[in-house]
Amino acid sequence: MTANAFVSVSLDPPLVLVSLDNRAYMHQVLPVIGRYGVSVLAEDQQPLSNHFAGRTVEGLRVRFVTRHGVPLLEGAVAYFVVEVMDVHPAGDHTLYIGRVVHFESREDKPLLFYAGGYRQLRAEKERPPLWPAEDEFSLFSIGNIDPPIT
Repeated sequence: MTANAFVSVSLDPPLVLVSLDNRAYMHQVLPVIGRYGVSVLAEDQQPLSNHFAGRTVEGLRVRFVTRHGVPLLEGAVAYFVVEVMDVHPAGDHTLYIGRVVHFESREDKPLLFYAGGYRQLRAEKERPPLWPAEDEFSLFSIGNIDPPIT
């Protein structure tokens, strides 16, 4: 399946969250299996995203790699193998919180989906360092920290 929401929850321990529609096939399978894999697709893998979102792509050849016994899509920018730790019903979806048991990544541009369409990363302009130094493991920041006045 293609998920458009995958969230970092905690760095220590490494936890992530995925939200699944209660009608999704994975919602039936995940509680039984207890683990799943996430392939963060590369910018050129849009046909794979469409295919696994239910829009079959004629002639598409899907190749897999395996990590910790979990199939993942070959050529992805990053791989996560996750064990489900907690489940929370949330309306017509269910939130699955899991512990990351394997992670690997490579340098490449990820496939982005925003506001109903695929997007691309633009080259980042040079910017001054932040204070305090950014946590290199954090995907998001909340709030604004100003440097102290001396």
